[in-house]
Amino acid sequence: MTHLSKVTAAGGALLAAAALLTAGPAQAAPGVTRGGDYLYLTVTKGESPSDDARGTILLCDPPQGYSRAAEACAELDAVGGDIARVTPVKDAMCPMVYAPVTVQARGQWNGRPIEYRETFANSCQLAARTGPVFALDD
Repeated sequence: MTHLSKVTAAGGALLAAAALLTAGPAQAAPGVTRGGDYLYLTVTKGESPSDDARGTILLCDPPQGYSRAAEACAELDAVGGDIARVTPVKDAMCPMVYAPVTVQARGQWNGRPIEYRETFANSCQLAARTGPVFALDD
């Protein structure tokens, strides 16, 4: 079981909204997000889920979940929600230090289920590869 630290009251409300969205059409809260789009994002130090995970729900209508939500929503819109297609930062200079960070996204975008998980060698490579999508607040 993954325990998430740094969960706020607003984050709890967003989790509740996501639960309503995934409960099915009879229980969904209308108008919570654009077409029900949401992503539950986690960032974990290491190569596997642990107690040292940070997480939030990204909603995009209006953008909310963390300070760079608007940028993340714009980036995801540009690639149809496919995180693997996010344009990497050009000329990123990352140290060759192995301090793995694992990210995961689950939810739906444009009515399609999203499942994304990847481990990066360090947080610099994560930022260079995924831009604002996993730039969660500390």
